[in-house]
Order: sequence, then structure tokens, then C-alpha cells
Amino acid sequence: MNFLVVTYAPTIKRENQFSSYAPYVKEMDIWFKHAENVGIVSPFYYKEAILEKNFKRTDIKRFWLPFFYSNTFGQKIKTVILFPVIIFQLIKAFIWADHIHLRCPGNVGLIACFVQLLFPWKTKTAKYAGNWDPKSPQPLSYRIQRKILSNTSLTKKMNVLVYGDWKNQTNNIKSFFTATYRDSDKEPIISRKLTETLEFSFIGSLVIGKRPLVAIQIVETLFKKGYNVRLDLYGDGIMRSELQEYIQKKQLKEYIQLHGNVQGELIKEVHKTRHFMLLPSKSEGWPKVVAEAMFWGSLPIVTKISCVPYMLDEGNRGVLIDPNVKNAVEEIEKMLQSEEKYQIAVEKAIEWSRTYTLDKFEQEIKSLL
Repeated sequence: MNFLVVTYAPTIKRENQFSSYAPYVKEMDIWFKHAENVGIVSPFYYKEAILEKNFKRTDIKRFWLPFFYSNTFGQKIKTVILFPVIIFQLIKAFIWADHIHLRCPGNVGLIACFVQLLFPWKTKTAKYAGNWDPKSPQPLSYRIQRKILSNTSLTKKMNVLVYGDWKNQTNNIKSFFTATYRDSDKEPIISRKLTETLEFSFIGSLVIGKRPLVAIQIVETLFKKGYNVRLDLYGDGIMRSELQEYIQKKQLKEYIQLHGNVQGELIKEVHKTRHFMLLPSKSEGWPKVVAEAMFWGSLPIVTKISCVPYMLDEGNRGVLIDPNVKNAVEEIEKMLQSEEKYQIAVEKAIEWSRTYTLDKFEQEIKSLL
């Protein structure tokens, strides 16, 4: 099989080694295991620094795309000029491929959605890593991609992998997931009691979209209400100085700490000991950090976005909140009122998360190919 990936993530070559954005590489290494020949359509560089990881395979065939984006009028004009080159490269790559795999949503994904219509006889998959919720507000380009991918009259021989289980979908829309751990990683869970210091974690970028300040204010409010609490935030971003200033001004350092970026192994140890994982985010696809926390018995507290209500079984495997401090604290307090309710929710979260391992992920990919 000639397996082709179409993506906006750059494919960088140094000597005889290929690299790209680390989480994407980790997943594609699994897809690549099941194909004789692999190719990637993508830019060969990216304007900003990214977290890089080397692909395991060194025999990747690259189809070059110019780096482009459309944030300003000048950039849009440049994209129009480059458009014939992009179309030509996509068609050339699609002719080579036996199986076409689109990474959506994104600029390259949008154009590829149209070009794949010219190849109805070829088998295809599309990984839609964004929010598939039909009721959520989406940019126009995202809505167009959703429409094309889910239109079985236009798009032929395509499985579209989406996060969550949504009603009234076409038969080519497949509920999918992503994974971090293998079956062999399963270990006994460290028991946590609500009578202990209530330990919270926030794991993610310190940016407006993740709402780290809301996480801090939730724990601050719980402390003022008399709860013995602690919050540790792991990650970095443009809001770090603002958050540090807030912690200092409000004198919260005794029970709220910023730790910056840390290695994945440390995050795993954090999940093993914290009572709760806070993520009051604005938008997510499949938030891996939620599934990872559940895997180790750290109960997630997350806003009602994307497929999160599905992951948390409408609140039976975690705490669903609105993106405001008052509501969040009220919902958390409901959980804190009963040790039995908390332990049952933790057990359900562990059981659910531990079915979605890399071993299952690889079997699902194998069946798709």
C-alpha cells in the first residue's frame, strides 16, 4: 500500500531523519507500521518553533507544499497566487497514493477536501481533530470541511474519524479516540480520600483559551469557603506573568504553584496522586489530558465542550461545569459532599479510560486500512 498523509504540520528533514510536531508524529508512527510505502503532503518548514519528534521511519516520500496562511489580506493574496501550485502537488500525491489520509481541520485540509472529490475510487480516511459538535460555533472553513466530509454523495470511500458520539450523522462518520498508554501501563491506583488535602492539577498551555485563571479562581474560592485545597499548574504560555502577578497579589502562593513545562513522566506521577484535574477550557477536540487523568484516578473537572460530556458520561465519570467560578464551585461541592459518590465516579472514570489504550487504537487503525 502507498499510504499518503495530507497535513499542515511541517515535514522537516535533517540528514536522513524526518521530524514534525511531536503528538502528530507519535500517532502517525502507528499508522505507518501498516503500510509498505508512506508519503506526506505538507510544507517542509514552519514559521514558528514547534515541539519536534523524529518519525521512526526514514523512507518517507515528501510532496512539497508552500508554507501559507490567511490571517491578513496580504497573506490571502499570496495564497491565491500559490493556489495552482498547491492543487498540482495534491493531485500528484493523490495519483501516487492507494490510501489517502486527511488531517483536518486546517488550511491544507480545506483544499484537500475539494481535491479528494476527483478521486472517488480511492480509499480514504480523515482525522477531524477539532470539535465535531454540530451545535458549536465554528469558523466558516471548518464548517465547509465538515459539510464536504460528511456528504456521502460527494465524498466516496471515506471514513471520517471524529471525537464523540453525535446523533443524526451520515454513515461515514465514525466515533474515534486517541490514546497515550498501553495495556501494559495499567497499574493499581493510589487511593485518595476527600478527608485529605484536596489536591487539584491544571495541565495545559497558559493561554486564554485554556482559562488557567478560572482554574486558579475556583481553587481560591474553595479555600475561602474553608476547604483544605492545593492547586499545581503545569505548562507555559503568554499568560504566565499575569498568573504569577495574580497569585502574588492575592497571596495564594501557599496553596497555588506554577511549575512551567515538565516531562511527561512527571505529569503521569501528578495524575496518580491528585484528587481532581481542572480544565475549564473554551474549546477542545479530544482532550488527551482528561483521558490521561482518568486513567490514573484523577477525576476531571471540565467545561461542557466538544465530546467532553460524552467522555464524562454526562457527569457520571467527572464534574461538568460552566465556564464561571460560581457554577464550577457549586458543582465541585456537590461531589465533595459524598465520599461514596466521589469514589464511584473515580472507579467509572478509570474503567472507561483504560479501555482506550494504544493497543486498541492500533487495532482500530489496522481495521481502517
